[in-house]
Amino acid sequence: MKLILLSGGSGKRLWPLSNNQRSKQFIKAFKNENDELESMVQRVWKQLDETNLQKDAFIATGEGQRSLLKNQLDIEDEKIISEPSRRDTFPAIVLAASYLFSKIGSSKDEVMIVQPVDPFVDVAFFEKIKELEPLIKKTKASLALVGIKPTIPSEKFGYIVPEEFQSNKVKMFQEKPKTEIAEELISRGAVWNAGVFGLKIGVLIDYLESLGYPVDYDELVKSYEELPKNSFDYEFSEKQENISFIQYDGYWKDLGTWNTLTEEVGDKIIGKSSALIDSQNTHIINETDLPIAVIGVNDLVVAAGAEGIFVSTKEASPRVKEIPEHFFETIHYTEENWGNRRTIYNTEKAHASCYEVINGKSLKLELQDNQKLSRLSGEGILTYRGKSVTITGSNELIFVIVTEEIKE
Repeated sequence: MKLILLSGGSGKRLWPLSNNQRSKQFIKAFKNENDELESMVQRVWKQLDETNLQKDAFIATGEGQRSLLKNQLDIEDEKIISEPSRRDTFPAIVLAASYLFSKIGSSKDEVMIVQPVDPFVDVAFFEKIKELEPLIKKTKASLALVGIKPTIPSEKFGYIVPEEFQSNKVKMFQEKPKTEIAEELISRGAVWNAGVFGLKIGVLIDYLESLGYPVDYDELVKSYEELPKNSFDYEFSEKQENISFIQYDGYWKDLGTWNTLTEEVGDKIIGKSSALIDSQNTHIINETDLPIAVIGVNDLVVAAGAEGIFVSTKEASPRVKEIPEHFFETIHYTEENWGNRRTIYNTEKAHASCYEVINGKSLKLELQDNQKLSRLSGEGILTYRGKSVTITGSNELIFVIVTEEIKE
């Protein structure tokens, strides 16, 4: 059995800490057992190790996130399945199937499970998804899903409706119904759709062939832009007749908005130099070096990062997508396998960035004639224009590249 984790996202839902390069799953907001901050993708990767699934797990993502994944995870290159562009979940999943089939050597009879890279769950969830493989073999289902036992008649999730109450055979899907309809569906045994798909690899390989697409990964990459830019549910799931599901009754949460994320972080203040005074149910998440003080306000989320500052009531925080589009266009913070880059000054005439290199990693920069090295600290070896200099100090290597003013 192989596990595919889908890692995508436009970086809007948790702006300004997320951006087009660093989606919400990479934000370090959760305390681990060592009291260190970790991201959702780091948390899930660790849970896969605890449940013995990591060795057979792959991450499907855009090439732009490869370095970021290498930065946060101890993951081999062959475990990252690169998508040429963002084209929704159907292209991503069939490309992953072709990768397993033609690159890894998986057989058509092997089961693959596909799920988002960032569910907020207990390890019991990953033990549960192991049951999909025997379910597929027992029922001969073309597709098997995971349903979450509803806690409320939510309008935010899609529903899996069984043929009969307490049956594991799927009758239909209902996408984000109104509360009254959701209540009626739950009374019939409906469960939330967790977005987890299980099926034999050969089912997708044969489906690709039936549509006239190549099944070899390298060839499918060349034809990737021709694949339908639609969800896997729309292009595949809803066309299947023999679908089964298993129900998970444990803890599961989609942390897709600031209000849901702050419900799970342990501290009211995350980051540097912040003060929270006489304020109830308010969180500060600060990735800048500037101090933030919040006094006498309740039910707020205050998030500050290289991309900007976001202040909202928690109830209204899902409306972050209503922010003007140009707020999301410029990226001031990126993470790579060697460290991170942060824009600290940017005008039409000059630009300055801070590069932080992880201890033991290296970074090669091509300096232009109108650029100069302005400040250097840390320890390591700096090679500049053919000359090497040993830098001594106690910190990791940190330096700033400044573009001089452009002469008019």
